Amino acid sequence: MVARLQNTIRDYAWGSRTAIPELTGVEPDGSPQAELWMGAHESAPSLLPSGESLYDRVSSRPSEVLGAEVAEQFEGRFPFLAKILAAEQPLSIQAHPSREQAIDGYERDEAAGIPRDAADRNYKDAWPKPEILIALGPFDALVGFRPLEQTVALLEALDAKGLEDLTDLLRNGKLQDAFTEFMGTDRDAIRPLVAALGEACRAYQGDTFALEADSLERLCEEFPDDPGVLAALLLNRVRLERFQAVYLPAGNVHAYLHGTGFEVMANSDNVLRGGLTRKHVDVAELGSVVDFEPLASPVLEGTPVAPGITAYETGCEYFAVRRIELTEDGLEVPATGPRIVACVDGSAVVGAQGTEAAVALSAGQSAFLEGPEGPCTLRGSGTAFVVSAR
Repeated sequence: MVARLQNTIRDYAWGSRTAIPELTGVEPDGSPQAELWMGAHESAPSLLPSGESLYDRVSSRPSEVLGAEVAEQFEGRFPFLAKILAAEQPLSIQAHPSREQAIDGYERDEAAGIPRDAADRNYKDAWPKPEILIALGPFDALVGFRPLEQTVALLEALDAKGLEDLTDLLRNGKLQDAFTEFMGTDRDAIRPLVAALGEACRAYQGDTFALEADSLERLCEEFPDDPGVLAALLLNRVRLERFQAVYLPAGNVHAYLHGTGFEVMANSDNVLRGGLTRKHVDVAELGSVVDFEPLASPVLEGTPVAPGITAYETGCEYFAVRRIELTEDGLEVPATGPRIVACVDGSAVVGAQGTEAAVALSAGQSAFLEGPEGPCTLRGSGTAFVVSAR
C-alpha cells in the first residue's frame, strides 16, 4: 500500500505563525503552528485516505502493516514519528532516557500510581526517544555539553558577577556538579545571577563568543528567574545551515531555539525537562539520565550513498533517514520496513517497486508505505525525505 497521509498540526505556544504555512503554501491564520506530525502516535495519528488512523491500522494488524520482523522488534508499535518543526521561541532544556531507563522509570511511575496523563509524570511510556533534527533553513540550537576549556573561556570573556563558583567547578573538571548545583537553585536566588549574566552579555564586544552572548542575552530577558539559563551556558551553541543536522541520543541535553527543521524521533513521549519552561521540571531525574561527556562536534553532515540520495548515519535502531534530491527520471530508494516519505520542497510522485499505485505530494505532504512493500520509487523536483525502520 502507498497512501497519502492527512496529518495534524500541533499549535504549541512556541511555534512559528508563518513557517509551516509558507512551506505548505497555505494562508496563515495567525495561530502558532509548531509541529506537523507524520506517523502513528496515539495522540495525533495521521489518517489514511479511508479515514482510518494509522495508529488504529498498526494496532489491529501490526505484522501486516509493519512487517513481521519490525512488529516483533518493536512489540507491535510503530517505531518512529516524523515532524516538520517550526520554532519561533525556545523549547525547554531537556534530555531523553535510554530504553532501560525508560522501562525503569515507567515502572516506578506506574507503581506510584501517577496517572499517565498527569503533568508531573516523568515517564509516559517505556520507550526511549532518540531524535534527529535536519535543518530546512538556518536553525539555532543548544546541543550537548561544550568542552570544559571552551566554557571556561566563555565565562572568563563574559566576566559575569556571581558566576565565579561555576567557573571554578569547571576548571576543576566538575561538570556534573556545576550542572546539578545551578539547576537546583531556587528562582529567587537565580534571578540576580541571570540578571548579571544578561548585563555581561550586553556588554560583550568580542567576536569569539558573539553568537553565544547574543543567545544568552535573549534567554536572560525571556527567562529571568529560570536556572535553565545557566545550564545553557554549558551547552554547545549551534547554528545549522540547510540540511545540516544534529543527532540527539539518550542523555544528550539540548534545546531548540529558533528555526524550521525536519525531525524524526523514536515514537515516545518521554521528556525530562530542566528549564526554559513552565512545564514540569525534575532536576534530579533529569540528572540521572544525562550524559555528561562533553560533545566537541555536535553537527552531523549527511553522507551521499547514491546519486541523489544522502543518508544521515546515526546508528539508531528506531529509524533511518535519507534525503532525496528529486529528478523527473526518478530514483529507487532501497529502504525497508514501514516508511514515511515527506516532501519538503517542490513536488514528488511516490510509488513502490512492483506496484501500479503512486501518490503525488506537494511540499508539506507525506505518504506511507507498509513494511512488506518493495523499495520506494520517487520522481519529481525538489527535496523529499524517506524515513524507514532501518
